[in-house]
Amino acid sequence: MEIIIIVLGIILDRVTKLWAIKRLSIGEDIVVIKDFFSFSYLENRGAAFGIFKDKQLFLISITMVAILLMMFYLFINKTNPKILKISLSLIISGAIGNLIDRIKYRYVVDFIFFHYKDKYHFPIFNIADVLVSLGTILLIIFIIKEDGYEDRGIFS
Repeated sequence: MEIIIIVLGIILDRVTKLWAIKRLSIGEDIVVIKDFFSFSYLENRGAAFGIFKDKQLFLISITMVAILLMMFYLFINKTNPKILKISLSLIISGAIGNLIDRIKYRYVVDFIFFHYKDKYHFPIFNIADVLVSLGTILLIIFIIKEDGYEDRGIFS
């Protein structure tokens, strides 16, 4: 199951980024919902929200170490709960997707853009970012449940 999630996540990320490069990099946005959601091409030379801008070697190194540690934990520990396996698989697939961009282009292709008119602009992101975010949310849920917080009324 873990390998399937990782491979499918990488494929989905690559296909959508290749589409964005081909269709959006020419400078024309695609408006899906006026004043709310569009596809807009961005070359992100940093990490989340643009931090560590132009520090590609650092970001590549940290990402590779994180991927290796998560894969080691995921595949060595066969008794991991399903939610932990899924969360780590999602994080790994997203991390690999963005790592491919960093190595190949020296930047990450972002293209999903949520905004409210010209007043609020959420940072542009990609499918790999969604995978990492979903995996992180599942990991937080796992940690909270594993620590027994649900028995203390946190989820009631």
